Formats: sequence, structure tokens, C-alpha cells
Amino acid sequence: MMYAIIGFGDSDGSRCPTTHRSDGGSMTDRESLSRRAVLQTVAGAGLASVAGCSALESEGDDAASTVEGERAEELARRFAPTLYFDRTEPWFPTDPRPYTSERDGETIVDGFDAFDGYHERMSDGNPPDPTAFYNVVEYESSPLAVVQFWFYSAFDQFTTNFHWHDWEVLHVFVDTETGDPQLYVASSHSRKVPNNEFLDPDPEMVPRILTELGSHSSALSVNDVRDRFTRLPEGDQFADITNSAVETIEDLAEIPVAYGLPRDEGSRLPYLVPEYEGAPLYEHERLPSVSREDLISESLTVRSFDSLTEPPSDLPTRETGLVFQHTDRGEADPDIEYDLVPSSELEHISDFTGPQLSFEFAVPEFAEDAVAGHITTTGAPWDQPRYENPAADISEPNHRAALAERYDAIGAPAEIRTVVASLSEAVSNDDAPEDEGLTTEDTTVESVALLESDPEAVPTFSGLAVVQDVPAGEHRFTVNGAGVAPHSETVSVPDAETADGPTRAGVDGEVPLVARENAARLEVDPSGADSDLTDLAIEDDFAGRLYDAPLSEPDAVYVHGGGAYTTEVRDRDDEIGAFRVNPDPEADTAAQIEQPQTGKASLASFLVDIAEETRQAVRAEMDDDVDDDDNDDNPGSGGGSENAIQGLERALAAVVEAARRATERAEAGDRGNADKQLQAVADRLQRVAARIEEASDDLSDPLSNAARKRLEQADRRTEQALAADKL
Repeated sequence: MMYAIIGFGDSDGSRCPTTHRSDGGSMTDRESLSRRAVLQTVAGAGLASVAGCSALESEGDDAASTVEGERAEELARRFAPTLYFDRTEPWFPTDPRPYTSERDGETIVDGFDAFDGYHERMSDGNPPDPTAFYNVVEYESSPLAVVQFWFYSAFDQFTTNFHWHDWEVLHVFVDTETGDPQLYVASSHSRKVPNNEFLDPDPEMVPRILTELGSHSSALSVNDVRDRFTRLPEGDQFADITNSAVETIEDLAEIPVAYGLPRDEGSRLPYLVPEYEGAPLYEHERLPSVSREDLISESLTVRSFDSLTEPPSDLPTRETGLVFQHTDRGEADPDIEYDLVPSSELEHISDFTGPQLSFEFAVPEFAEDAVAGHITTTGAPWDQPRYENPAADISEPNHRAALAERYDAIGAPAEIRTVVASLSEAVSNDDAPEDEGLTTEDTTVESVALLESDPEAVPTFSGLAVVQDVPAGEHRFTVNGAGVAPHSETVSVPDAETADGPTRAGVDGEVPLVARENAARLEVDPSGADSDLTDLAIEDDFAGRLYDAPLSEPDAVYVHGGGAYTTEVRDRDDEIGAFRVNPDPEADTAAQIEQPQTGKASLASFLVDIAEETRQAVRAEMDDDVDDDDNDDNPGSGGGSENAIQGLERALAAVVEAARRATERAEAGDRGNADKQLQAVADRLQRVAARIEEASDDLSDPLSNAARKRLEQADRRTEQALAADKL
């Protein structure tokens, strides 16, 4: 079943479990995967940049104690970061104390009060109470302290989530003997998304944060270009992160796996509008000071992912707006100076509250119920494990390993299971016949990904979906985005104790998203098969393999209506079946494969279909040439051209006949004669290859290209049919 997942996430990362001592995982040699193998699970350290706060336990970190007084204040002043905000940011770091109230004898901050009070006090255009809260802890057994800077915002509005209140944090790990910073950890959207981290920063440089619009996720800037995020080194500029790359995937081997700052990297992010009690939130009677203009700009907002026929192309990218700086910094002239306040002054607040919000359009019931926490509120920092143990927030195993080598207090990294997918967009291929071939292009609009069995959605970055801390077992992996049809498939995540390095999880190519206006639904029902089917794959003649996933129940895939597809099934005995599918781009109904079978008969029947399809295309072009000749001054002058095309058409007809006889013999249980006819198919395909070359100058380029692609497919399927044990 396909789900149109909108996706959810939580930007406070507060759901990190506590860490306990266990045997840590060791690094493993990583086998090289094919160029297009881009969806995988990783056990051990197969993916070099994966989440801390792992569902798998790392070796325990030693206890840390709170540093107070002048020493804590001195460290906070030294490392107080400069913050660069998007020019359209509505919610800046502020002090929540003006919005506190009492409930059942406890001090709380109500979401309505904070949201409305913040905008009422911002009526003069100046952000009220610009504040950063600091907390300093020191590990008792090592000369290592961590300065935490916590930033509170009254609201969070993003692509994958929105909720009352928002807490973000920057951790600065400091060697207390040398005074030098060891590691910056800037928080991303959740424990499922890799943080932005930098090992061994320049001791003389002030930390800088580029805050993501609406979500307040924090990217780092350590380069000379202060207000820009640099994922990869550029000239004399080194990267702003030291997270490692996906070493197991050739095409991605140089891309550091960290969330970064997508809109600053040229990607486009569509934002969503929160709803409460059936109406846009800004219309609620308890928010008299809030209007539509106080939310994310309409130029960046879509009201429904599935109301668009294609991905939006006019979403603006990031531009720097206000710059926040601590009052003592004096490095440059900031727009806003913020105060530094110990977070202990807030610890009397027991809760940050607010009702669950919803999207303006329907989402699957399982998703909204399961991830309700991601569209309500965030927890208080002092209730989170990383408040007392900041090392729990390190998401890069190599960074944790580096600190563990330097300081006894830090435990070695845990084994990690992660799902990684590279996204692309399927579009028509100009080298193919019309509506009969695709290519894939880089997607410029970011999407959201969700494991339905572990529902915490993650935003993509640089066209990558990375889901960390994935439990072992089978998961339904779904990707959706504005203006595209949802992609959903099953991935199997091995247990770390039994996995041997990286393992494939079901796709032998990038995840190709399809614009809704071009999407066609392909359904496969294995219930009528005479053997247990285990896998489903879909290939386009030109774009290659687009889908490869386990199959055990009726499944459906959205494909581009302009493709020409071979659908492959595989059973428990590793027998193969193949079926030709050419969806009608204008059809309202799904293309269906009912009772798919494996074995010689299935493969031989496929050979009939693909050879006949090509023969008819050649015949149609030959007829068009004759019509053109009859209308010129020299009727019937096709000569050698016509003969070459006729020779190709006849060679294909001979393949059709031999493949049809092979199908009949296989269906009758006559293995010997079925193989004899299949060998005849193989011989005749060689003649087809020669005829294609002879006619190549006379065929149109798209048809000549398609004939060669289909010949390769036919050769491969003939070999599989000859090798098949099952009839």
C-alpha cells in the first residue's frame, strides 16, 4: 500500500535515551557498492556520519557536574556565539519568563501566551528580550567541560513539523587545561538527523551559527564568509563541518552527512501552515496579536503537498537578515545584542505546554497519532539527558571516537543502523521515443522521509534522506514532497550483531520522485502467484533500475507515465519473472500486474512482448517513411533505406515467433523444446543486433536508441530464461 506521508519531526532532539555501558562496535571494512546503489542500511560504522543519542547503546560516559558562578560565566562569555538569521525569520531567541503562569501549583509557559505575548511585544519591530541561556558542565574524571548555549523561540514552523515553543542548543566542548575548544555540536532537527559538527575549531574564532528559518536548526560557520554555510571545501575555504561522508556509496563519497543549511546551499524548502481546531492557527481567538504576516512568508509556503502538480520552482533561497551578538563580544556591529543568562534561572519552570496542532490537509491516521508529539510542544532542556551529558548529542562517531581517545570520560561510539537514500526526479529523456524513456535529474526541492514503523520524519538535505537510529527489522520507508507522488517501499534493516558491514536495503538506484502531473500508478498483486514472491524491481529502458524492494503483499509504485518499463519479480527459490509495462500517461486507472509468475514461461512471454513492441515501432516508422516518399517527387525511392528497416522488422518478427513457441513449450511443461526455442531466440537476437546497425542511419535516433536498449534487455532475459529451473 502506498501512503502519502506528509512527514513530521521534532527540532529539539529531546527524545535521546540515556547512555549505558556496553560493548562498542568496531569499524569494519566497507565493500564498494555500485554507482547507483543509493538506498542502504548500515551496521557498525558503514556510514561514517550517523546519529549520537543512538538507539544502540554506546559505551557509557562518566558523570558530569554543573559549573556555576564566575567560572561558568567566564566560559560562556568567551564562547558566546554570533547568530545569523534569515531575513524573513519571525521568531528570535527570547526569554520565556514574561509568559509564565501557574497551573496546579507549578510554573508553566503556555503556548498561546508565549506566541501571542511575543508578537504583542514585537509590535515595535524589535525582537523582545534577546537572550541566550547558558549551562556549563564538567566531566569529573577528565579535563573536559562543555558550555551549552540554549536558545528559546516562541514557535516553530517548518516543512516537517510545527509546534509551540522551541529550544535549540550549541555545545562547545573545551579542554580545561589548555582552554582550547575541542568540538562544536550544533543541533539539527532531531536525534534522527545528523547534527552539524566541527572538530578542533580555531581557538581564536568566535563560534557562529546560521539559524534555519522557522525551525531554528543550527548550522555552523567557521569560515571567513560569515553568513554562508559551506559543506565542501571551496578554494581556500575549508568546510564548515567535519562530519564524514557516506563512504560506501560512490556518488556520495564526498558529501559530509550533516543536515547543514539546505536553503543556503541552493535547495528549496516548502513550508507548511499549522492548523488548530479546523482553522489556520493565526485565526484563533487566543492569538489576537498574531496575523498571517507573523508566520513564515507566503512566498515560501504551500498549503498542501498534493495540491501541486509539480515541485515548486519559485521558492526563494536564504538571505541573511538580523545578526545577534552578545553584548561583550565587540567583534562587529550587530543588529541585536543579546544577554547571557544562566539556564538555572529557568529551572523552576516545570513545563512548556500547548495543544496538538495539525496540518491543513489530511495525513495518514497512523502517522498523526504516532507522531503527535512532533506537532505539540518540546520538552524543557533541563529534563533532557543531553543537559547533564552533552556528549549524548554527538552525532558523528568519528568525533565521539576522537574525544574518547583524548578523554577517559567519553565512551566509544556505538554501532549504528541508518537508512540512507539519494533522491532524484524522473523526467522524460530527449534521447528516447516520446513517452517511452526517462532520465533522472538532481532534485532542487527538498522532501521529507519517514519510516512508518518508527514514525519520526526527517527533512532531506542535498537530496539525501538519512534516517538514524533505525531498529532492526522490516520498515516501510516513505518519501514525499511538494508536487510529487509519494514513494514507498519496504527496507530490511539487519541486526547489528549479525550484519557484516553495510547491506543493501532494497533499491538498486536512486529514489526517483515523479511530479504528480506525470505520475502513473503501477500495481502488483502477488497473491495469485504459484510460488512465494520475495522481491519486486522496476526498470526503465533508458533510466535503468528505478525500484527494488521486498514483495510479499500487494504493492503499488508511482512511476513516470512517460517511461517504458520492465517489471521483475523474484521468488524464494531465486527464480525470476519479467513483465512489460507501458503505462498510459492519460489513463485514470492504474497499470496492473495480476498473478505474476516466475520461470521460463514468464521470461519467454516477456520476450514476446518486448520484441513485438519494438517491431511495431519499427513498422510504424517504416510506414511513415513510405507515406513521405509517396508524397515527394520520387515516389517509392526508399531503396536501401527501406530494405534495411524491413530487415530489422523481419528479424524482430522472427524473435517474436521463437519466443512465442518457447512460451507455449514452457507452459506445457516441455523443458527440452522450451530451451531449444529459447536458444533460437538468442540466435535471432544476434541477427537483430546486426540489423539495428544496418538500419541505424535510417531509423530516427530515439527509436534506434530504444531498439538497442531493448536488445540489451532481451539478451539478459533470454539468458535468465535458459538458466531457469522453473518452467
